[in-house]
Amino acid sequence: MKRFTFICIVLFSLNVYAEKAYQITYFENGNVATEGWVEKNKKTNYWKFYHSNGILKSEGHYENNDKTKYWYFYRKDGTLKSEGHFLENKKCNWWLFYDSEEKINHKCQLKNNQKDGYCLMYKNERLISAVQYSEGEKIKEWTNLRSFRKENSLRDLR
Repeated sequence: MKRFTFICIVLFSLNVYAEKAYQITYFENGNVATEGWVEKNKKTNYWKFYHSNGILKSEGHYENNDKTKYWYFYRKDGTLKSEGHFLENKKCNWWLFYDSEEKINHKCQLKNNQKDGYCLMYKNERLISAVQYSEGEKIKEWTNLRSFRKENSLRDLR
């Protein structure tokens, strides 16, 4: 019986230490501010953040307190502002940016929170230019698709 009790205490202790909890915080006005999973005092799994008016502000995954995977960001009126990938709390890969009517304004390749690759610029849902960046510095811009294709491989846009 003592051995069983000891095993139960050890298992319970391990479970308490590794326990996940769903955490919700509130604004002074009573609206939800944040909600998501915490494990060992660090954000993990899916989280949501809200504007003080109750509208969703952002949502995405955490791993060990770092933003990771795919995230969405919204304006105070609820329209989609941007979306893209995080790796170890830094923006990376392709990101989409929207105007106030939720039409794509531009999409860019990012690395370490800065433009690094191509940015495609749109107006009224039509591609108007392409810009190439390296570590945040603008290298070149094309204002027509023909000249862009002539100098670049479309595979670079993946």
